[in-house]
Amino acid sequence: MTTAAGGGARRRAADARPPRRRSRKGGARTKIYTRTGDDGTTSLFGGRRVPKTSPRVQAYGTLDELNAALGVCRVEIAALPGGAADLEAQLETVQGEIFALGAELATPSGRERLAVPPVEQAAVERLERWIDAHEEEVGALTTFILPGGSRAAAALHVARTVCRRAEREVVALAAEAPVAPEALRYLNRLSDLLFSMARVANRRAGVPDIPWQGSRRKEP
Repeated sequence: MTTAAGGGARRRAADARPPRRRSRKGGARTKIYTRTGDDGTTSLFGGRRVPKTSPRVQAYGTLDELNAALGVCRVEIAALPGGAADLEAQLETVQGEIFALGAELATPSGRERLAVPPVEQAAVERLERWIDAHEEEVGALTTFILPGGSRAAAALHVARTVCRRAEREVVALAAEAPVAPEALRYLNRLSDLLFSMARVANRRAGVPDIPWQGSRRKEP
């Protein structure tokens, strides 16, 4: 499994050097593949190899999946009528912080980490301010809603569920290894941010949220 934060950068910190080849200009060029993971293991920062099914790899691998989902959200948000530059800028910030969190989780306790700043409480509080602003724009919920509406909102709901899964996997990792409490707080708030952002996306697209009808079924 190669992740954005825990893949290429982590391989460069690993004990195995990737094969090199000459470019047309004569300089050495690093290949994206290394063949070192063909046995089902991968290197953490610091060089220790672990199975790709380990809780740590599962956790930062899901963060990579989340970051990819956020990239889709940004594309869909950019296509909203009238634009939504504020939402796109918020997601850009979040993507950078998810990358940093992935690097943090790819580093075993006691190992020197790459020069990537950790996610701190200030970032959690910033997410809360964004959530409050979104809720002020769309108003309080009066019923449960289903994922969907506009394309942007649907993409944000997908990212929200990936974020929830990432949170569960980081909780599982924290049961057997030290994890900064800010990491769990950040992921918990992020899923709430993505939910509120989906509602904002629907509002700006002129599409209503989809209320949950419970056990009642619409007549065909």
